[in-house]
Amino acid sequence: MYPCTGLPWFHDDSTSELAAAAGVNAQTLRYYERRGLLAEPDRSLGGHRLYPEQAVTVLRVIKAAQRLGFTLGEVAELLAATQLGRRRGDAGLQARATRKLAEIDAKLAELTAVRFALREALAAGCDDLVACSESPSCPVVFGVDIHR
Repeated sequence: MYPCTGLPWFHDDSTSELAAAAGVNAQTLRYYERRGLLAEPDRSLGGHRLYPEQAVTVLRVIKAAQRLGFTLGEVAELLAATQLGRRRGDAGLQARATRKLAEIDAKLAELTAVRFALREALAAGCDDLVACSESPSCPVVFGVDIHR
């Protein structure tokens, strides 16, 4: 328990337990601390790190946000908006998830166009990009816009 609070805690000797409970390694935990994603833990009188039980939740939230495509910088902004109570319309998960979804949709459209071009190149038997670039029948787009 946290001294004087009765809250559960993890100390430096069980940093690996905290990391394992959250599905990260100890180096990741320390990296998140340096990046400010995870609050700097209190220290015991002996200098051991004292992590609150909520640290597991924060670590799991970080990993879940990364799986959803958010960068660590974006995760930091999401955590700050939540933890500091700066609830603006453009700061919360709804607005950010909407923007992230639009980014992913744009990437999917681009990848779909690339996939189509690769299939066309395979079907046309393209084997030499330089020779192919000189052939008007080559399906590979050598200009800037691949979205013909």
